[in-house]
Amino acid sequence: MFAAIAPTYDRLNRIISFSFDQRWRQRAVGRLGWERHPEGVYLDLCAGTLDFSVALAGQRGFSGRIVAADFVPAMLITGRSKIQDKAIQPVTADALELPFPDACFDGAVVGWGVRNLVDLEAGLREASRVLKPGARLAILEMSQPGWQPFRAVVDFYFDHVLPRIGRAISKHRTAYSWLPESTRVFPGPPELARIMSLNGFSEVTYETLLGGSCAMHVGVKPTA
Repeated sequence: MFAAIAPTYDRLNRIISFSFDQRWRQRAVGRLGWERHPEGVYLDLCAGTLDFSVALAGQRGFSGRIVAADFVPAMLITGRSKIQDKAIQPVTADALELPFPDACFDGAVVGWGVRNLVDLEAGLREASRVLKPGARLAILEMSQPGWQPFRAVVDFYFDHVLPRIGRAISKHRTAYSWLPESTRVFPGPPELARIMSLNGFSEVTYETLLGGSCAMHVGVKPTA
């Protein structure tokens, strides 16, 4: 499915999110704490077409390297034109079995990827394994608004508008029905924070964005 929608993925992201996805990535990069190790090595997990990698690499003062890992080669290939002279290395990899040694990254980001893991807890433990003690993980993920009137608006958009736009542009019949379906069964922000705390992270915080339709979680790999 993700290979099929790769060519139109970026265009659709901008359209269906009203370009908020780019602002949220910048906000998450600001919470990563990369300034402590601007020359370090960072992981963009479930990297897709490399937008998160580019957002981090473009920060003033950043001089490190970014490993962009995704299990769909077509996504990484689609994003390679964005790399230019930036220190971004795409790697085809499974988030549940990363081909990296323990404690090798100074931080990690995930943009709308943990919802697609077949084992969320195992994926979080694996992310923790490859992070250095004290390093941060920043996650952006869809969520459901708590305020019912706005939730009804979002549900209507997800159920009736988004799939039609997705089908019209991507030509894929089911890919953009997956977004609302997977969001409804994914843990809400408080529960995801709890799961992170039980699977390799401490000092977990979260904030909701755009009325609760998206959430950003930040956790720290314990130092001891």
